[in-house]
Amino acid sequence: MILTVTLNSALDLTYRVPRVLPHASHRVADVRERAGGKGLNVARVLAALGHRVTATGFAGGRTGADVRELLAGFAGGRTGADVRELLAGSPGVVDALVPCAGTTRRTVAVVDAASGDTTQFNEPGPLITAPEWSRFLSRYEELVAGARAVALCGSLPPGVPVGAYAVLVRAARAAGVPVLLDTSGEALRRGVAARPELIKPNAAELAELTGSRDPLPATRDARRRGARAVVTSLGPDGLLAAASEGTWQAAPPRALSGNPTGAGDSAAAGLLSALVEGLDWPARLTRAVALSAATVAAPAAGEFDPRTYEEVRGSVKVTAR
Repeated sequence: MILTVTLNSALDLTYRVPRVLPHASHRVADVRERAGGKGLNVARVLAALGHRVTATGFAGGRTGADVRELLAGFAGGRTGADVRELLAGSPGVVDALVPCAGTTRRTVAVVDAASGDTTQFNEPGPLITAPEWSRFLSRYEELVAGARAVALCGSLPPGVPVGAYAVLVRAARAAGVPVLLDTSGEALRRGVAARPELIKPNAAELAELTGSRDPLPATRDARRRGARAVVTSLGPDGLLAAASEGTWQAAPPRALSGNPTGAGDSAAAGLLSALVEGLDWPARLTRAVALSAATVAAPAAGEFDPRTYEEVRGSVKVTAR
């Protein structure tokens, strides 16, 4: 089982309009709803790749109930222990979200069909109380004991300590479980010092962490700060990876137009699934780049287009640096 953690889960709404015009009303041509937040996007892609996944984090209020209902639909319409029994020998996502009193946030992505550009609106998350955080930590320690790998993803909701990911990384390391950390700012700075197996910043997050805007030395510098490996997202230019085994850049055969929301989450799912399967670094990066590109071609975050994935996977170029 792979465990994903989404402390600031969300109900993701994707609106597609013919064109975004300032100061105008817009008729929405298509609406998509998904259980979202970075870790839940990762969980869905992992399940689609054939892995059993347990998703934890927080969910609360009417929006949180919607998130859990959508997640249950993805897992065959069941939650909790029933899902564990249902998925004992098959892939899927088990709902292990921890209830909170506050209301789960919503995110809205508006896709301009004419340009392919996406505008994102993210609400703040619910305030997490000290007792709620304590309950989550107890649940996390139970879950991580049975995990093969952990993905810690996304922003921290109000009330959660800024060093939360460092605490979760250390707990996983104590259980002998590798961790992928995908966050930003001070949460990333403190988390990387706890020595996760892998961090996956984008170029802006990497620059904030290291103070350098040159991706290659910055990626190597981030490794020295504690992570065993660093994979930096370069947008349409692919991924740059630095690990003890070497340094590589992986690039798709061409830029794809579409909705980039969730592309980085799909890359994280590709990296973590390949780690669990014991693939080498070029194969890990190939899978991650192909999934990222296939997500751009999909209509909503947390999905990827299978045909694009197969097409791109055979054409990813991986170069030693």
